[in-house]
Order: sequence, then structure tokens, then C-alpha cells
Amino acid sequence: MKLIVGLGNPGRKYAQTRHNVGFAVLDELARRAGAVFRKPLFAKASTAKALVGGQDVLLVKPETFMNLSGAAVAALARKRGLPPQDVVVVLDDAELAMGRLRIRARGSAGGHNGLKSMVQCLGSEEFIRVRVGIGRSGGARALTDHVLGSFTAAERAALAPVIPLAAEAVEGILAAGVEQAMNRYNGERSA
Repeated sequence: MKLIVGLGNPGRKYAQTRHNVGFAVLDELARRAGAVFRKPLFAKASTAKALVGGQDVLLVKPETFMNLSGAAVAALARKRGLPPQDVVVVLDDAELAMGRLRIRARGSAGGHNGLKSMVQCLGSEEFIRVRVGIGRSGGARALTDHVLGSFTAAERAALAPVIPLAAEAVEGILAAGVEQAMNRYNGERSA
């Protein structure tokens, strides 16, 4: 089993924000697999069991805020005896142009607070990341406002085909491996 984690913030207030791209991709994976998210008693996350890319997975949307998401994921991984290498994280990336994808087999947090929490709580940088570009403008405060802001109509239109493409990339990672998925999807933007 693998954990497929979408990073985001819980609640209606954040549902349509740029920081919740990871949740949107997981919703697409659940839709494709006919899976339904539930809230187990022992976890601070909504989860759904699914078959993705020919593998049994647990789709995970942490219900902690972004900066604390690693705690919920680490608890689920420990409960199932899964090492960090069996975790795939889908997240927004303000350093990538809107709609670009970047898959990495491992690496640093790169300034992303959700990834910092994942690295700290899992005790490793050895987990796969699927980054979805949301673009960026301005300095540090502007970045916070940007990621917590809602998509403009133009951004929503540009991102709409990218969510299914990111879901396809996750399926590709599970079906053919991270190297092949990197070769196929890195830099990709839906036409």
C-alpha cells in the first residue's frame, strides 16, 4: 500500500485557494477510482481507499493546517508500517509557472511549509513529490497572500486541465515508476 497525500488547508474558507491544489488533485483521483473520503476516528485526515495505477493506495487529505500536515501523514504511515518511500505528496508550488508539473523522487522542502512539516515528521526527505505550479508574484508577504488567495477566473481556466494531468502523473508514478513519470510529466502543461 502507498499513501497518496494532497496538501492543503481544511475548511470552506480555503477550499478554492491556490494552496489547496493538492486537495483538488486527490479529489480527481478519488473521482476516477470511485472512492469516497471518510474521516477515521484515529486520524487527523480524511482518507479514501482506492486502486490507483494498479496499486492499493490510501488517499489522504490532512485536516490539520498546511504547516502541520506532516503529523497526520506520519501517524497514518506509522499505523500501516509504511516507510517514507511509500508516500507520494501532491502540492502547490509558487516557484513553478501556473500549470507546470514537476515530479521529484526526493529532496528538500524548498521553502514550502507543508513539505517542511512532512520532512520533519517523517524524519526523511525520501518521499515522492508532485508539484503543481501556481505561479508567484511579489515578496514574502505577497507570497502568503498569493497562496492563500483564490484563483482568478483566468487562473481557474488555466488550471482546470492541469488537475486531471497531475492525477494522471500520480497514476503514472504508481503504474510505471517515478523515473518514467518524471520523464513524461516534468515541465508538462496541459494543452
